[in-house]
Amino acid sequence: MTEQENLRRAEIISEALPYIQEYKDDIIVIKYGGAAMASEVLKRNVISDIVLLQLVGIKVVLVHGGGPEINEHLKKIGKEPKFVNGLRYTDRETMDVVQMVLCGKIGKELAALIAGRGGQALSLSGLDGGMMMAKQLNAELGFVGELNNIDAQPVLDAIDKGYIPVISTVAGGENGESYNINADIAASRLAIALKAKKLMLLTDVRGLLRDPNDSGSLMPVVPLHEVPLLVKEGVISGGMKPKVDCCVQAVREGVSRTHILDGRMPHAILVELLSDSGVGTMIL
Repeated sequence: MTEQENLRRAEIISEALPYIQEYKDDIIVIKYGGAAMASEVLKRNVISDIVLLQLVGIKVVLVHGGGPEINEHLKKIGKEPKFVNGLRYTDRETMDVVQMVLCGKIGKELAALIAGRGGQALSLSGLDGGMMMAKQLNAELGFVGELNNIDAQPVLDAIDKGYIPVISTVAGGENGESYNINADIAASRLAIALKAKKLMLLTDVRGLLRDPNDSGSLMPVVPLHEVPLLVKEGVISGGMKPKVDCCVQAVREGVSRTHILDGRMPHAILVELLSDSGVGTMIL
């Protein structure tokens, strides 16, 4: 490694110092899914970033999805995934698969990957300790739930013991049933309950684009009061709207800043959190 390369590395570390000092002992909620979860290389990058944040004293809570793996397991049992208005139709058999994949497979694998990189993680689901309670969102969607209560104490207990909580978004119902919860919504509601400093949603796009066909039209900062106009203009539409809605709700209820990041970009979390440049879109 050349002297110039060593100097550049030192500058990067020096640039990160004030951000580490700012966020030390704060809670950061990261929603993880999409392409960043499908690629093994990107997955290792995300896990390394999370472990690094823990090592410098930032309290990370990882909320994960798992749609592609759920689809894969459904097809293995001869069941075709079904969606209604973009939401997964979840009958009882599908719910069993959702719970098995999210809680029994992905959550445990992520916790093991964190441990393999030198961190400490604890795999939890919304069913543990009554963390997430829900009611049926819509009869047409089956066991898709709408959160009506979050008890953050199990997550806080895990953080206090030095663990990175890895949360599977399955919630309980009042009659003992289980519900599938949208991971973006669960991450937003959990960030509010935890009084988190930041909420970061890793997605498959660069962030909010003023022109969806122009990747160079990224909007790096969107103040809360501009969101209704951007919706009216059609800038915020389609699959981006529910993500922005999650960010808006989080900011309105006390989360300082929310971010929509491209999970396909290596080390997007570190660049956004610990550098002057940042990536993606910040809603504040």
